[in-house]
Formats: sequence, structure tokens, C-alpha cells
Amino acid sequence: MKTPKLLECHMRTSMLGINTAGNVLLSPTDRLTQPMFYEQLEATRLFVTVSRHTDEKEHSIEMQLPFIAKVMERYEGSFTIVPVFVGYLNLARQQKYGEIFAPYLANPENLFVISSDFCHWGRRFGYTPYNESRGEIYQFIEHLDRMGMDLIEKLDPAAFDNYLKTYKNTICGRIPIGILLSAVNTLRRNNDNEQKPTLRFLKYAQDRQCTSLNDSSVSFACGALTMQ
Repeated sequence: MKTPKLLECHMRTSMLGINTAGNVLLSPTDRLTQPMFYEQLEATRLFVTVSRHTDEKEHSIEMQLPFIAKVMERYEGSFTIVPVFVGYLNLARQQKYGEIFAPYLANPENLFVISSDFCHWGRRFGYTPYNESRGEIYQFIEHLDRMGMDLIEKLDPAAFDNYLKTYKNTICGRIPIGILLSAVNTLRRNNDNEQKPTLRFLKYAQDRQCTSLNDSSVSFACGALTMQ
């Protein structure tokens, strides 16, 4: 049985510093990664390997590892993880990285994990749009989030990018999501994969229901992409 590879793609946090903006970063650790896969990514000259010190300050992927370990416990010792940290990329660059990841997405031995929360609403986040016609604030937030979720389900990277530009929704993992959509779009365009991709959101929640401008909340959503 071949060793499965688990690809974790996550929006970088501010801990990496502003000098990394616009880069896609690889972890230097030798415990989770598969050397051959790293060599293939590095050969594109579009990835930067961060220092171990910087990697240890990054917590976005670290927070996911206990959940991944639980889900993958039946495969203990037989899979590897390839952490990828993503900075800000415009749509054209998202499409470029989507082209790189597309063949790996088409390979059923690989599993991609795209980690993101959804809307951060409140004065402390500097984001307080509200339309009373949508009901209470928390209902407007859900409406805003579901507009984005619907476009993600349609697997349309350009439409999702336009949505973000229009509504400025504070979705932390919006760039990794965009890369995933671009990878799917690449497979469709090149007809390299006979499988039909389907993405559906399975769960949506907010950590609290905002009813006044003094409130704040963070939204969460869980979706699954399948290739049938």
C-alpha cells in the first residue's frame, strides 16, 4: 500500500510578519513531510521554506494537528503531512498555484485540508456592515457568509474573488480556498480528470449571535470536496 499524503493548506497568520506577504511558504520540519513532494514543490521556484524559528511561532496549522491526528488515527504511521502557509495572492497568482496543486488534487492518494473560519464581525475586527432588511445582525452575517459559501460550492474562483472584493468579508482562509477552486478549475479546463468534483457545505455556526454594534462574533463553516 502506498503512503498517503496529507496536504494542509492554511492562510498564514500575522506572526510570520509582513515581509512574507505574497509568498507561499513551506515548513522546514522533517517529521511531518515527504521529501520527494517537497522537492517537487521547491523545483517550481514559487515556494519559500521558512526558518524553523518562524515555523515554531506559526500556530494556524498547529491548531489543526490534534483533529487531523484523531481523524487519521487508523492510518497512524502510514501517512505524511505537508504543511503549506499561504500569504496574500491576487487571483492570477491563486490560479498559478492552483495549476501546481491540480495534479495532486486529482490523485486519490492525496487529501487536501483547507482550514478557514468565516466572517469576523464587530468593531474589534474593524468590520461592521449591516442591512436591517435581513433581520438581526447575526442573521445578516449568516446571509453574507452563505453568499460566499454558495459561490464556493459552485467552484467558481473568479466569482468568489469578486464577492470578496465587493463585500470585504473577513474570511481568513479566503486565499487557500481560492487556490483550491483554481485547482479544480484547472482540472476542468484541461480535462485531465474524468471524475466530477462536488463541493458541499455540511455545517455552519457562529460563536455568538450579534444583536447590537457592541457585540462581535466569528463564523465557522465546514465543507467537503469530493471527486466522483
